[in-house]
Amino acid sequence: MSIEIANESGVGVDEASIVSAARFALDKMEVSPLAELSVLLVTLDVMEDLHERWMDLPGPTDVMAFPMDELESTRRPDAADASPALLGDIVLCPAFARDQARTAGHTLMDELHLLTVHGVLHLLGYDHAEPAEEKEMFGLQKRILGEFRAATAAVQRQNAQRSADDRVLGTAGLDSATDDPGTAG
Repeated sequence: MSIEIANESGVGVDEASIVSAARFALDKMEVSPLAELSVLLVTLDVMEDLHERWMDLPGPTDVMAFPMDELESTRRPDAADASPALLGDIVLCPAFARDQARTAGHTLMDELHLLTVHGVLHLLGYDHAEPAEEKEMFGLQKRILGEFRAATAAVQRQNAQRSADDRVLGTAGLDSATDDPGTAG
């Protein structure tokens, strides 16, 4: 799965983490590994222009999704391999998201993860214009975000444990440098 990200917003964010959230959501939604996605982070002015031009709504917004290709969800399992599908673009506005994060009581990265998953779901055809659609989309968004946060926390715990183990082994003289038979000592 190819996910390109470009940060033109002037706001420093963990781009790899945004890509991870997008990849996690796409995996959870069982999107083809051949799919391609673009994530663009923009300024308030650029987002305002896009929002007015494409949605005919005034002012900036937090996230916009621009789908490209239709997914081949009905393709037979024995059919020839599918070509890469360009899902589309997700456009995020970190400056706008920062205020939402404060209001919601969480970090900017938490908000950007939420908006990334939201954008992925829009690219996959989910919407929230009607109450039933909103319930389905936001329920799915909440589940994916919860699983993403749990998986991220598990990796962080594992990395912390590995680091602690390496320190203990180093202190005991059992680190990999002294354990390597090719090392002069």
